[in-house]
Amino acid sequence: MSNPSSDALIGPEQAQWLQRPLSIIVGSRDAQLRPHLMRAVGARLSADRRQLCLLMPRAHADALCADIEANGQVAVVFSEPHSDRTLQIKGQDARLSPCQPEDAALAEQHLQGFVGEIGQLGFPAEVAHTVLRAGSECLRIEFTVGAVFEQTPGPGAGAPAAAQ
Repeated sequence: MSNPSSDALIGPEQAQWLQRPLSIIVGSRDAQLRPHLMRAVGARLSADRRQLCLLMPRAHADALCADIEANGQVAVVFSEPHSDRTLQIKGQDARLSPCQPEDAALAEQHLQGFVGEIGQLGFPAEVAHTVLRAGSECLRIEFTVGAVFEQTPGPGAGAPAAAQ
């Protein structure tokens, strides 16, 4: 019997990296191909590395939610500010659901990690708190990982990423 995660598009090293305090931008598009983007306040990858759950502030999410409900398409860019290492992950079956009680701890952990990450670049904690302010209500975007692309600036940007 094969390992259930052996053909996952995200490898173990990438999965570990995705748990770091990264900048997470989520996008979709409407029927007229107009993009809608938002910053996520946390992310969780399933143990088999096939499903991704993003935590989003509900405030100002109407356009992105409408896109996801209409077409299920999502693209997420994970970027490490101090190194510019970047991965893009796409899915075709995105769905919305309310956040669960345990998601608040993940969002807080992400916020505190992001404070430290951008602090390396000289930004005060207030910047992270402003950028990642989730408010009292959030939602989940969950989807199956359908494609992974290397987006770190340089000659490999835009190429499909091998699972590492």
